[in-house]
Amino acid sequence: MSGTSAGVRHLIAIGIGAGDPRHLTLEAVDALGRTDVFFLPDKGKRTERLLRVRAEILREHAADSARTVAMPDPPRDRTTAGTDEYRAQVDDWRRRRAEQWARVVHEELAPGETGAFLVWGDPALYDSTLDVLAEIRAAGDLTCEVVPGISSISALAAHHGTTWTRVGRPVRITTGRPGVDRPDLSEDTLVMLDVPAAIAARRGGGWWIHWGAYVGTPDELSVAGPLDEVADRIAELRAEARDRHGWIMDSCLLRPPS
Repeated sequence: MSGTSAGVRHLIAIGIGAGDPRHLTLEAVDALGRTDVFFLPDKGKRTERLLRVRAEILREHAADSARTVAMPDPPRDRTTAGTDEYRAQVDDWRRRRAEQWARVVHEELAPGETGAFLVWGDPALYDSTLDVLAEIRAAGDLTCEVVPGISSISALAAHHGTTWTRVGRPVRITTGRPGVDRPDLSEDTLVMLDVPAAIAARRGGGWWIHWGAYVGTPDELSVAGPLDEVADRIAELRAEARDRHGWIMDSCLLRPPS
């Protein structure tokens, strides 16, 4: 199906958008159709709605002969964010993930076949998949390809009808995690994950915020306005949504006073 050179396994990281099946690009649809094996890391039932979207995408665009292989994700300690151990802990988790994925890929993907990992948003923006695939590729007999996707922050800006950048101004992209985000309070800032820390650092400064959670899904939430006026409302929505779904993925665009 894939046309990959004999003896060489080919892997594709396919960006599948922020949660709306319509976010798929034509390039992604083409990649889905030429994939022999889809490798699907299992992160449990917390993200069951997203898993249903992923299944819908495969039903619509994968070849009938394609196979799926579930892969358990190695456990990760998420309590170290903001500490000196954080980067070392992430590096260790990625190493264990690469070892596990490499074993499954070589067991399930025959030479000459194409395998794919479906990545939410854009693989090149915020995800560990490309780093893990780079480690797997270093072992040899593998080629890799990346198909970009629509990220949550792209969808966020489109939803609010705004742009990431303004004329002559930089924009910073960060996770907002304590100890990771050291805010420059003069820069427009795009924050992915741990939004409360980024908001708290900018209280009282006259900032403007465009915020969204579950962007691109039926559960999408959004708020825009002066940060000091809407921050409490955002905190309430985040708490309610986390209680209801068991997880939250949100992002925001923060702008200082002009």
